[in-house]
Amino acid sequence: MKTAIKTAVLSSALALGVALSAPAAMAQEDSIYIPNLSYRTGPFAATGIPLMNGQRDYINMLNARDGGLNGVRLEYDECETGYSTEKGVECYEKTKARAVVTQPWSTGITLQVLPRTNVDEIPILAPGYGFSPMADGKVFQWAFNPPSSYWDGASMILKYISDGDLDTLSGKKIALLHLDHPYGKEPIPLFEKMAEQHGFEFLPIPVGLSEMQNQSAQWLQIRRERPDYVVMWGWGAMNAGAITEAVKTKYPMDQFIGIWWSGHDGDMQTVGEEAKGYKAISWSVPMPDAPVMADIREHVIEPGDSMVEDESQLDWVFYQRGLTISMMLVEAIRAAQDEFDTQTVDATQVRWGLENINLDEARLEELGMSGMIVPFKTSCADHTGHGGGWMLEWDGSKFVKVSDLITPDREAIAPLEAEKAQEYAEANAPWPTNEECSM
Repeated sequence: MKTAIKTAVLSSALALGVALSAPAAMAQEDSIYIPNLSYRTGPFAATGIPLMNGQRDYINMLNARDGGLNGVRLEYDECETGYSTEKGVECYEKTKARAVVTQPWSTGITLQVLPRTNVDEIPILAPGYGFSPMADGKVFQWAFNPPSSYWDGASMILKYISDGDLDTLSGKKIALLHLDHPYGKEPIPLFEKMAEQHGFEFLPIPVGLSEMQNQSAQWLQIRRERPDYVVMWGWGAMNAGAITEAVKTKYPMDQFIGIWWSGHDGDMQTVGEEAKGYKAISWSVPMPDAPVMADIREHVIEPGDSMVEDESQLDWVFYQRGLTISMMLVEAIRAAQDEFDTQTVDATQVRWGLENINLDEARLEELGMSGMIVPFKTSCADHTGHGGGWMLEWDGSKFVKVSDLITPDREAIAPLEAEKAQEYAEANAPWPTNEECSM
């Protein structure tokens, strides 16, 4: 094997504009290139930084502890997008030549690169985000959004607030406080369908990018409409702004629930105890004592190879979610190596691996990550796995798990996925589909 890729702690300035692992000119044939379209800058940086730190540290840990994966180094590389769709497309084009995967990190970027991946034959890995119908592997052969989609998340929130019987929501009013962006609009079709079926009033309340830190108009509407529940589809500065406004207007925190990207420790710390009772559905749970965390500390944190500036952030939801995201990808690469009997897998082989992830309890235990992520399994036809999630609650200083596993109502969601997937394929014809997928 050639000289190993060197990883070192880079300054914050370097982190904003250059790769965080060996540059392309130093690329080695015995490495697997896994770029990440990161956003450590811009209005969403506060949420992007812990996620990227977690993703990066998991790869660094494997390289330091195991020498990579089955004898081959993992070359983690970040291309900074600032969460800009335009920059995200530029990063995709810049990294695609050697990539075995692309990780867009924005629903807007995902939608833009989605058609390109059919031509370039590069799989998209968008854990818990992106276009919900990407679950349909027959239509979206190169796109994956495990372990639960946005429509799964909306379904789980409705199941939680209704104690499993959505008909009890009849006559109630549910507001969706959402970022006015493809991400924030993603759950609307599912909420509209459920409102029609179960008789509750659905009230979408958009928050523009320029309004994220000043949501007085939105919370004035909430005070006027007096919804029974406010569901938040927020991101970055919007989350902290909404929590602050909710506290100021004395909205009941036990009636305020977010999607998994609206459950960030950093956002909640701005109000601390006053936000006690706020909840967020999540497919991951921080576990400070998990065996993998001991390995992260030993092989990455203590040697100074992490970009984490405050070690207390290692216990944050988003940092540990970043670990689980890289773990998913590594498990797909591992499956591809085994299936194709090769160390340096290509993008097509990794696509097969993403269709054959099997993270059951036994495997999570082996990885030292039991309880950190919902168990799930993907297939040719199912590119999400629909593992479900847990409800987390802010206790004044941290998020804690307050529910058993909640699973989405697949009978309600699957027909909508198929309908919207078909609409997408027809609107983008000719669109290649895999009719041989049956499971």
